[in-house]
Amino acid sequence: MNQNKDLKIVNMPRIGDKAPNFRALTTQGDIHFPDDYRGRWVIFFSHPADFTPVCTSEFMTFAKMENQFNKVNCDLVGLSVDNLHSHITWLKTIKEKIEFKGMKNIEVQFPLIEDTKMHVANKYGMVQPDEDSTKAVRAVFFIDPHGIIRAITYYPLSLGRNLDEIHRVLVALQTADKFSVATPADWKPGDEVIIPPIDSHNAAKNKIEKTDETSYDWFFRTKKLEEI
Repeated sequence: MNQNKDLKIVNMPRIGDKAPNFRALTTQGDIHFPDDYRGRWVIFFSHPADFTPVCTSEFMTFAKMENQFNKVNCDLVGLSVDNLHSHITWLKTIKEKIEFKGMKNIEVQFPLIEDTKMHVANKYGMVQPDEDSTKAVRAVFFIDPHGIIRAITYYPLSLGRNLDEIHRVLVALQTADKFSVATPADWKPGDEVIIPPIDSHNAAKNKIEKTDETSYDWFFRTKKLEEI
């Protein structure tokens, strides 16, 4: 077990909490987070270190998918405990030298935060000493346009994230908000959604079935959405 008594550990924020605010220097200039992103969703994610292969594959994929996230009103913001010079050199290397799974000449344009003193990483519970006391694990925070944390995922250092799943979770959260519905297991845009159950069994018996709904029982009903 890796123990570091000098490292201050802060409990990670929870779903429903306001995203902890901070100012930081990034590869795209200074940011005030999350205030600079009011009105937009944010995928705020950490990676353990620059010039590592798993992180390189993730950043290339994030950059390739950035337009997909932007189209659903979402910005990407990355973080590691490396300094700005390391960030810039690493991203330049990715663009000029790395070709992976058909991706090449990939330019990362979203901000990457410098966090050498781990102030931000600790605010968000991204440092987990039993994994590594000097690197942030692969955390992802889904933050809504009001600055509220809506979902959180954590991966260990060795495991690359599924970027399609991150995008799916984002769209599912937006869909639930917009239509006051829930999404079933393995839901993807275009699939049926779950609509709220009827208040009572008697109401369900007397209800005239709608053609656009599928009723499995009074507590389990689904329908197609006309738009996402």
